[in-house]
Amino acid sequence: MKAYTIKEYITLLRVKHYVKNTLVLVPLFFSLSFYDVKNVYTGIFGFIVFSLLSSIVYILNDIKDIEKDKLHTIKCKRPLAAGTISKRSAVITALFLFILMGIIIILTGIYKSVFALCVLCLYLVLNILYSRGLKNIPIIDIVILASGFVFRVIFGGLIIGVEISVWLYLVVTIGAFYMGFGKRRNEMLQQGKETRKVTKAYSYNFLDKNMYVCQTLCIVFYSLWSIDAVTVARFHSNAFVFTIPLVVVLLLKYSLSAEADSDGDPTTVLFHDKILIVLVLLYFASALFIVNLAGIVK
Repeated sequence: MKAYTIKEYITLLRVKHYVKNTLVLVPLFFSLSFYDVKNVYTGIFGFIVFSLLSSIVYILNDIKDIEKDKLHTIKCKRPLAAGTISKRSAVITALFLFILMGIIIILTGIYKSVFALCVLCLYLVLNILYSRGLKNIPIIDIVILASGFVFRVIFGGLIIGVEISVWLYLVVTIGAFYMGFGKRRNEMLQQGKETRKVTKAYSYNFLDKNMYVCQTLCIVFYSLWSIDAVTVARFHSNAFVFTIPLVVVLLLKYSLSAEADSDGDPTTVLFHDKILIVLVLLYFASALFIVNLAGIVK
């Protein structure tokens, strides 16, 4: 297989977007379950399963939008729209990923969690409906975009049998809406209303205001999670309170980067800002330090 073909398939599968699937590991991390080898094993394969599923969704969406993407200034470079990968090859790739995903689910025992399978099915169905028309319905389109992030966290908790904190659930949910509004906002600015039908129903002020309402709520919910009695008891301290300023700075930097020359996609915003990457790594290092201390005390 030629090198450029491999690169095209990596683009088709949207491998760089796999960073979103690290949310599957959030329950593993914040529940101290990573001290259990079995849970780590299950969590990692859960990440792989969701990555394969998300690639299937991207392929199906690209197949559906080939003709529209050909007219788009950026999306015309995607493998299917550019003609570097045939529609038939894309369908075969999607089937292969689906079979591989099924094998992993069976071999790792993930299938034993009926609710986890329901989450996968719901994610797939909603995204198919999204590409088939729901993406043109205002608010519903953002709800589906945001639900993908929430499903990842819920799936991660279900496969290892961990109950997710209500406050943490709200942080992820509102944070997802924040990024969803930001994505639509920047699409309107960067590409113009004519490229996406649903943007005709939105105004810049509506998207901008709701984006920052969600940003504020995200900070509030994270703060409440950090001082919650359950959180303090689990980590044997209120140390996460000291990460609140870092979270505020991180969100401010994300907003600044998203409002720059960007289409608002979270992955694109992250990978094109070195300072933002450093802030994310700094938060992870701080959280890891606190969690490890809790593990030692435990």
